[in-house]
Amino acid sequence: MHKSNDGADIYFEIGCGRCKLGGTPNCKVHQWTNELALLRKIVLTTPLHEQLKWGAPCYTINNTNVLMLGCFKQYACLSFFKGVLLADAQQLLVAPGENSQQVKMFKFTNVAQIKKIVPTIEAYIYEAIEIEKAGLKVEKPKTNPMENIPAELDEYFITNDAFKTAFYALTPGRQRSYIMHYNQTANPKTRIARIEKTITKVIIGKGFNEY
Repeated sequence: MHKSNDGADIYFEIGCGRCKLGGTPNCKVHQWTNELALLRKIVLTTPLHEQLKWGAPCYTINNTNVLMLGCFKQYACLSFFKGVLLADAQQLLVAPGENSQQVKMFKFTNVAQIKKIVPTIEAYIYEAIEIEKAGLKVEKPKTNPMENIPAELDEYFITNDAFKTAFYALTPGRQRSYIMHYNQTANPKTRIARIEKTITKVIIGKGFNEY
């Protein structure tokens, strides 16, 4: 097993730290301790490098993101950044949101579900690694802004269920204004910064141009 790197242990010990429940027994991470531990064990048998990103364990190959571990109140999950490119012949993956364009994830509600498909999980991980090594890209539609959600926003949805819920609770017009704002830059770091600056406004239900 590879060793944890860049502080990923913190997530398993105290959570993502994005809410006041972090570090307490009520943190959702502690509701899925066994499931997350098993998923982590599986991932760490692969060549992926573990580190902490966006408050959660992220796994990379050649410094590019491949997958993340996370959890919500209802389930633990293993999410692939380019999940739509996976063959997924068994149709086991789901999108994190109705407008997600890239990310697909496994959802688990108990350890038995994970144990039942360990070889399949491993196969999906290695397929995702090969996709990244090949430099394959996900084609983004250039029509309706709601069909062009940036990957960085999907990444935040994986680890911040409050933000995700609040975003999809916004009116379609407010959602479009945020997506257009995020997509006005081609720089991923700038998009991340823009998302982080708007999280509070989204959670309180305001649109991008509302104060």
